[in-house]
Amino acid sequence: MRTLRYYQERRLLPPPRREGRIGLYSEDHLARLRMIANLLDRGHTLEGIRELLSAWEQGRDIGAVLGVEKAVTTPWSREVPVTMTLDELAALFPGQVDAESVERAVAQGHIEIDGDRVTHWSRRQLEATVTLVQAGVPLEEILSAGLELQRTMDDLAAMFLRMIATHVVGRIDEQDLGELTETLARLRPGAQVTVEAGFARAMDRQVRAAIDQLLGRFAAP
Repeated sequence: MRTLRYYQERRLLPPPRREGRIGLYSEDHLARLRMIANLLDRGHTLEGIRELLSAWEQGRDIGAVLGVEKAVTTPWSREVPVTMTLDELAALFPGQVDAESVERAVAQGHIEIDGDRVTHWSRRQLEATVTLVQAGVPLEEILSAGLELQRTMDDLAAMFLRMIATHVVGRIDEQDLGELTETLARLRPGAQVTVEAGFARAMDRQVRAAIDQLLGRFAAP
């Protein structure tokens, strides 16, 4: 009953029909409670659910509303996680895995620890890290670079979201939700390609500059 009262206070659930001191809930109440539970399971906040239900009550197609939500919140990463023991992880980086490095990796979101099992979020990234360490780059330096890279990626993601919010979602009154869903779906690969192509171009510039500097050193008398 406390949950029902809380939902009513947050305008998620209409009050029951009263017969004396008894509140009678209908099938409509039960349907709404099931919808709230499903949306909570999908990660929605109660405020977000209230807005969705408000849109539904105003005659908007909640299926279309949820279609937009799915287009926006579907995970962008398609990375495959890999799970192993801590000893197996340490064996990949001989002499470089200690309590401090494990703590840093957890804090940066690279790994999660559950008992004696360690899960790295991306098999590809783990393999790339192993390759760098085998080439002579210290694991500590890779973790430091990873933190800086994450900050840069967060800034890029925030910039992209601002553009979408301003120029696409901001025009929601000018297009139906179905069209908005399709637009958002088309924009996803474009954002990823932009970052990938931009990084590749930057690497070309940096590699050429480094090679020119190296050749100049060798050519010096």
